Amino acid sequence: MAQFSAVVIIPARFASTRFPGKPLAKDTGKFLIQHVYEQVQVAPLVSNVIVATDDQRIYDAVKSFGGQVVMTRADHPSGTDRIAEVAENLDCDMVINVQGDEPEIEPVSISQLIEVLKEHPECEMATLACPFKFIEDADPQDPNAVKVQIDPKGIALNFSRSMLLAPAMEAKEPQASACVISRQAISRPDHDPHPLLHLGIYAYRRDFLLKFPKMEPTPLEKSERLEQMRAIENGHKIAVGLVRRAAVGIDTPEDYAAFVGRWKQTHGEFESSRR
Repeated sequence: MAQFSAVVIIPARFASTRFPGKPLAKDTGKFLIQHVYEQVQVAPLVSNVIVATDDQRIYDAVKSFGGQVVMTRADHPSGTDRIAEVAENLDCDMVINVQGDEPEIEPVSISQLIEVLKEHPECEMATLACPFKFIEDADPQDPNAVKVQIDPKGIALNFSRSMLLAPAMEAKEPQASACVISRQAISRPDHDPHPLLHLGIYAYRRDFLLKFPKMEPTPLEKSERLEQMRAIENGHKIAVGLVRRAAVGIDTPEDYAAFVGRWKQTHGEFESSRR
């Protein structure tokens, strides 16, 4: 039997409305994109890690720390289109899209996502979610916090920026720590009034990823501004794994400053003084 392979592709752009150039922010002594790359690189089950960018500055930065990077076209409308271009030249079973602004993503969560898709052969995609009750100061009413409903088998029924009308369904007790990847790490969902926060990480079967950008945007995708609805509206299933912790993404300079503070508390000032 051929060895299973899962490749992580990290799309990275220089342009950002709220934080231009954030992949190259370096107040810790490391580029922000380097933090993400190194977190992903140690994830069990990951075969390879590649940054996909259309910016020479990001390309050079990734090369400088020894990372793999591919220059893509500049006209892609989304990160999914960008990673699909890279995936065309890969020989792998699965592609995982990790956002380039999540330096604190837990490696074990990436491996859990891979396991989720492997254990749902009927699904073309998989993603992760976290019960809001485990997230301090999170507001389910916030339209920037995307909610997801899942069925008893852990398959996504709906994603929405609004509060979902039907009770969300979540695992009875997601594991506090997924140090061991196993079937026990993915609890069977059950009815629960607590909503689930969707986390913006996806695993795709490679063949499906290559087809996805060619599908026309769908009505709910347009109204909700949620690309994953295109898959559901076209009859494709998305498996959802549940975790206890939602990594904090970097959207603004203030978010980055808070991350730098947390990093220095853990690692001290020496990282920034070394470079």
